[in-house]
Amino acid sequence: MNTSDKILQIILFELLFSNPQNREYAEGVTAIELARKYKIKLDQVKKKLRILQQKGLVRSKGASPKFWVFDDYNFQRIGEDDTIHYLLCNTENIDFDSYFEYS
Repeated sequence: MNTSDKILQIILFELLFSNPQNREYAEGVTAIELARKYKIKLDQVKKKLRILQQKGLVRSKGASPKFWVFDDYNFQRIGEDDTIHYLLCNTENIDFDSYFEYS
């Protein structure tokens, strides 16, 4: 998997497991938050968000700031031959502990 796919995968999983109680804004996650959290250039984050939006996996709300949320309905409809499906299934480098808080 190349670097750009890793960035797309990171953003995809961050939005997939995003919890309104743990976000800075209840409306969703901003591109700036993602860029800062993962130390990725903002332009790269926005590009990956557009890719996910074109696939129907994320939706945006608002204008300034623009909030991004995962679209569960379209997620369930993604085909097995889609490259995004591969990213979702290839989880060997994903640290799931970073998405969940255990008591």
